[in-house]
Amino acid sequence: MATKKASRKSSSKSHSKKSASKKSSSKKSSGRKYSKSAGEDVKREMHAMHQGKLKSGRSSKKVTNPKQAIAIGLSEARKEGKKVPKKKS
Repeated sequence: MATKKASRKSSSKSHSKKSASKKSSSKKSSGRKYSKSAGEDVKREMHAMHQGKLKSGRSSKKVTNPKQAIAIGLSEARKEGKKVPKKKS
């Protein structure tokens, strides 16, 4: 009988409450990362890519990759001074 009581005690310990301590970030980002007008620039470039009119840089090759179209739109937004995060290396 003593062994059953001991096993019950050990099982009750395994069901103990776990402390839910979450670290809250001290500084939250406020607002949008990209301005609405920067999003419109990207939308315009995507539209041009789907039409087959978007050309890249000096080589003026046709752009077919959507990621490249987004990069072109964000680059133009940066040149115009719109709110866009800095380029990652």
